[in-house]
Amino acid sequence: MKANKICIVIISIIAFVAMGMALPFRTDRNLKVLPKDISDAKLDSIMESYTVALGVKCDFCHVKIKNSPDSLLDYVSDKEPMKENARNMMRMTIDVNTRYFYFDKNVQPEYLNVIHCKTCHKGEPIPPDK
Repeated sequence: MKANKICIVIISIIAFVAMGMALPFRTDRNLKVLPKDISDAKLDSIMESYTVALGVKCDFCHVKIKNSPDSLLDYVSDKEPMKENARNMMRMTIDVNTRYFYFDKNVQPEYLNVIHCKTCHKGEPIPPDK
């Protein structure tokens, strides 16, 4: 009986520590283009598509937290100028899709992907000339 209580306490402590480690990464958001109520899964999916389309990693737009183990990223910070450039690219893409390809009014323009990053970037951080 005492062993069961010890196991429960240990599992509870591990769970609280794990939750505490996960919270700092999604407690604050700095969304200026995407909808504020976007789900974590949808946001992660969109960000993953950007990394693939540009052939980059997350630190291309997000700054690393100084003195952090494993070079954790500060997703809220706007210190990296490329982040605002990415927002401008998102606005441009949303505008093109909304003006020329917005057929389903039930889909938010932010989620349209007729024209997307890979259309021009073709897996490169800077779009090729041709």
